[in-house]
Amino acid sequence: MKRFICLLALVWGMMACNSEPQSSLSELNLLEYGLPITVQAPDSAKVKKVDMGSIMKDVTIKFGEDYSIQLYASQATTNDIAKLKAEKLSDIKMNPFFSKIVREEESGFIFETIIDSTTINYGFNYAHVQGDMEYIFSTGLIGTFTLEEVEKMYEAVKQN
Repeated sequence: MKRFICLLALVWGMMACNSEPQSSLSELNLLEYGLPITVQAPDSAKVKKVDMGSIMKDVTIKFGEDYSIQLYASQATTNDIAKLKAEKLSDIKMNPFFSKIVREEESGFIFETIIDSTTINYGFNYAHVQGDMEYIFSTGLIGTFTLEEVEKMYEAVKQN
């Protein structure tokens, strides 16, 4: 987990040069990637799945430089969303670049990291349990994102 946090901090340190304009979002059903779940994404978003056997599925949904969602799906360890969110919040707060929580809700949160005086980045985590599966959504591992971009992605992954 510590390696993941260090990698995440390093990736956040890389700056995106230009952003492509983001198209409007529409429903994207991830069933063809083995996940019975739907999110909102740009029509021409690219989806990439890495199947780690029975342990986890890692799905990346990307469009341009301003829309990148990482989804980890695995066997549920608990059905307590508050506990899942608290674990993710604890992990994020251990990041040396963590600055503050911008928005916190029952199933997720948006946070700010400050790499240096000129690089402010935003990210999110959102937890969802469906049946015996646990879904953890977050900003993609590569790129820097504005608060507006992260808010749009956060809303796009919310489940009913």
